[in-house]
Amino acid sequence: MLPVGAFCLLKNHVFEERAVAYDYEYLKKSVFDLTKIDLNAYKEKQMKRRIDTLISKHHIVGYDKFVQSLKTDHNMFEEFVNYLTINVSEFYRNPSQWDVMDKGMIPELIRKFGKNLKIWSAACSTGDEPYSLVMAFSRHLPLNQIKIFATDLDKQVIAKAKVGLYSEKSIASVPADLKKKYFTKVGASYQISEEIKSRVEFKEHNLLKDTYPTNYHMIVCRNVLIYFTEEAKDAVFVKFQQSLAKGGILFIGSTEQIINYKEIGLERKNSFFYEKM
Repeated sequence: MLPVGAFCLLKNHVFEERAVAYDYEYLKKSVFDLTKIDLNAYKEKQMKRRIDTLISKHHIVGYDKFVQSLKTDHNMFEEFVNYLTINVSEFYRNPSQWDVMDKGMIPELIRKFGKNLKIWSAACSTGDEPYSLVMAFSRHLPLNQIKIFATDLDKQVIAKAKVGLYSEKSIASVPADLKKKYFTKVGASYQISEEIKSRVEFKEHNLLKDTYPTNYHMIVCRNVLIYFTEEAKDAVFVKFQQSLAKGGILFIGSTEQIINYKEIGLERKNSFFYEKM
């Protein structure tokens, strides 16, 4: 039997843990009400750590006070949404996979569907990926025949994408001829050309709640779903499959895999490329 003092300490500890859990539940509900971002779909430990870091940075004590700040401070709200969404991107990320795209997937798509291809870059972040897609397809099609639909949850990163200004590190993997052709050095940064930018249409879209577009010949969504729970991830892959035209290709990231791809109507063509059956 526990001594009275030890029992009280244990009781207080349990109460504190429940209070913390309740606070996070309150935060999740409040965030959804304000942003329509469902934190239940993200891995809790990882996401909570990111949020707590931001709260600490602003010297705010407690989720309730932080929620009040989100409601009253527009700059805080914008910073929070930008911080919450994972925006780590670069051009031609994992170059060997883009080589497979160039030599195998793009020619196959053109053979199957012709030159008017519907391509969706989902969770496009700061534009590195959809602009990479335009350049990759430009080796096979005239620029005026290329159109990429690019979406992201975060309007701030979409705004950055539309500006099209990138660091040297971000464009390090761009093939030399494309880098020379489509980028201009501006100070320490690089500006992507208007002829590439004009081939991309950006739009806000929430993968977890919004309606998905249909009849796409290729969907690219890379290194984003790793932050989702398994249930949310599976739901997104099913919706991607439904969004593809028969024979269309889904291109995912090197940190991801689709375990049940056969069950949801996909065929694995390569480690990171799946075809709709």
